[in-house]
Amino acid sequence: MGTVITIQIDAIEPSPILDEVERRLRSYEHRFSANSADSELMQVTHNAGVQPFVVDPELYRLIKIGQQASAVREDNLNIAIGPLVQTWRIGFNDAKVPTPAEIKTALALIDPANIRLDDAAHSVYLTKPGMAIDLGALAKGYFADLIRDYLGAQGVKTALINLGGNVVVMGPNAKHADGDWRVGLQDPVKPRGQFKLVLKLQNKSVVTSGIYERQLTADGHTYHHILDTRTGYPVDTDVVSLTIVSDSSLDGELWTTRLFGQPRNRIMAKVATMAGIDAIVITADGRLVTTLPKSYFG
Repeated sequence: MGTVITIQIDAIEPSPILDEVERRLRSYEHRFSANSADSELMQVTHNAGVQPFVVDPELYRLIKIGQQASAVREDNLNIAIGPLVQTWRIGFNDAKVPTPAEIKTALALIDPANIRLDDAAHSVYLTKPGMAIDLGALAKGYFADLIRDYLGAQGVKTALINLGGNVVVMGPNAKHADGDWRVGLQDPVKPRGQFKLVLKLQNKSVVTSGIYERQLTADGHTYHHILDTRTGYPVDTDVVSLTIVSDSSLDGELWTTRLFGQPRNRIMAKVATMAGIDAIVITADGRLVTTLPKSYFG
């Protein structure tokens, strides 16, 4: 998945459980990858404009969730964004600034309404050649929830699931008297591992989107990887980091993606209306605003 994954559990015989977790994660990566030539998702892309392709029910479910969320046009989530992502390639060795013509071509291929789904067959059809689904904004949250559910089914009460910064904590942490896990939030302007704050949590997910993680510098200008699906260029924002704290990791992924790029005040106003969803915003000038009560901070 292009990141370091850490799974920590409290169990009498942890090895068989962790082996199965690793097997499942490798299976998810193979099926859901937008960059692996032989992944199940890539087969959907290969058949764009040709024919529907039947996919595994778990992959179908995430594509359907993503398409429904992508229909909210004022938000920035769009699972059909694949052609635009591949045009920029930010985060890959061959990243480049595309020409206006290349961006225009990509924008013509990212309408999520052109994803046709068949619930009975679990088939996905991209109606235009050149279309591509990219689930990178949702997949890790989806995987984290699936792994949490598997661990619970195995009787695991205490666990840490860290899929490269997408964190889920289960149950109490015996290392702390209050039972809370400590989850550090990266300071966007400092080296990796230096935290802006530390959260105290149990049975929660923490998902962060930031413009400081993957960047491209060309001709004296720095571009980040979070693309505006209306303009085709990186989103113009004073928010450098948005963290969602929620019960479901997929919800965290959905809302960090949907809200990123909106003004800080609009983000906070939207989150304030949603039960079970909290936000932490860090702005370019270093300000931090949050909907979380003080009891969450260590």
